[in-house]
Amino acid sequence: MILQDNSPKQTGHSQYIKSGRYAMIDILRARRSIRKYEKRAIHKESLEILKEALLRCPTSRGINPWMFVFVDDPGLLGLLAQAKEQGSSFLKDAALGIVVCGDETKSDVWVEDCSIASIVVQLTAQALGFGSCWIQIRKRPHSQDRTAEEYIQETLGIPQHMKVESIISIGYPAESKKSIPLEKLEFEKIRYNKY
Repeated sequence: MILQDNSPKQTGHSQYIKSGRYAMIDILRARRSIRKYEKRAIHKESLEILKEALLRCPTSRGINPWMFVFVDDPGLLGLLAQAKEQGSSFLKDAALGIVVCGDETKSDVWVEDCSIASIVVQLTAQALGFGSCWIQIRKRPHSQDRTAEEYIQETLGIPQHMKVESIISIGYPAESKKSIPLEKLEFEKIRYNKY
């Protein structure tokens, strides 16, 4: 069997970009954390795509220990925006917050599985033209005597065995950020064959 050589030629990558071959790298280049949103609801069709993307995420041994709470109620988004002393207030202006939870009784690697889902839904949101931002919840305080996770569990009625990894804010961006230039990437963090 002869395999076709589909590698980019020295003439450039434009033919592959036009064909969609590099669509994922284009999404990664464009994705930035967006914390300002327009006051616009997300259409049902886009919500269905976001749901499908989450449910297609890979997990260790196919256990799927995650659960996702889609929050679009402005009052609840306002409450969730108070989950942490810093770094969550912008959620009140988002069209959607996706609370990413993992069942610690089903998998010892629920953190990894929920992290995969968190970034996949952000990339899907980017592909759909939305802005997004990861709000870290696990191991973050709400106050001196309460964790952000406990606050969210109580606010949304999430059982104690369902641990909260993150909230992903999603909405139509009201700010734009330039892609990080290629020359600013930390290529020194790449090693070949040995550390």
